[in-house]
Amino acid sequence: MASWCVRAVRQSYSVVASPSILRASPRLLCSAAQQKNGQGAEEEAKPEHSAAENALVEEKTQLEEQLKELTDKYKRALADTENLRTRSKKMVDDAKLYGIQGFCKDLLEVADILEKATESVPKEEVSNNNPHLKNLYDGLVMTEVQMQKVFTKHGLVKLNPEGEKFNPYEHEALFHAPVEGKEPGTVAVVTKVGYKIHSRTLRPALVGVAKGP
Repeated sequence: MASWCVRAVRQSYSVVASPSILRASPRLLCSAAQQKNGQGAEEEAKPEHSAAENALVEEKTQLEEQLKELTDKYKRALADTENLRTRSKKMVDDAKLYGIQGFCKDLLEVADILEKATESVPKEEVSNNNPHLKNLYDGLVMTEVQMQKVFTKHGLVKLNPEGEKFNPYEHEALFHAPVEGKEPGTVAVVTKVGYKIHSRTLRPALVGVAKGP
């Protein structure tokens, strides 16, 4: 019995002290160390990966803000350009319509003189018995008619508002007085005709306005 126990111990020792097992031990230890180091590297890489993600998210946020700001500036620039284009177009249109306003206003005095000249001639004197006066009168009337045609052609319209409702945008009241047969607030007398060009008053008519008793 004792000899069997001794043999068993020797066999066990020989197995433990076998060169193949001793040679395999360093590789096993190396593999275990590599696994441990790999786990540690992964644990160290995780914070670095999270920091990179945070940096990308922050950069994305900044780019989105810059895009929003640039888009807003672009829309404002478009609106300003459109407003400028509209104003420029209106200025050009107004220049076409009212560019001759100053010239027309100077001609109004000429038209007034012609009108007064024709009104000052006694109608009973205009006859074949007085051919010189008749020819002069007819020439003045023709000139006045032709001038009014030219005015109309260029959008200049005479304002003779007698009997009409007083309009402060087209008429200038010189006095207010009760006038028999005239409704209060209407134009009773026109002392000087007015003119407007393309719906814009060039010269208001000078009028007297009727008022209630």
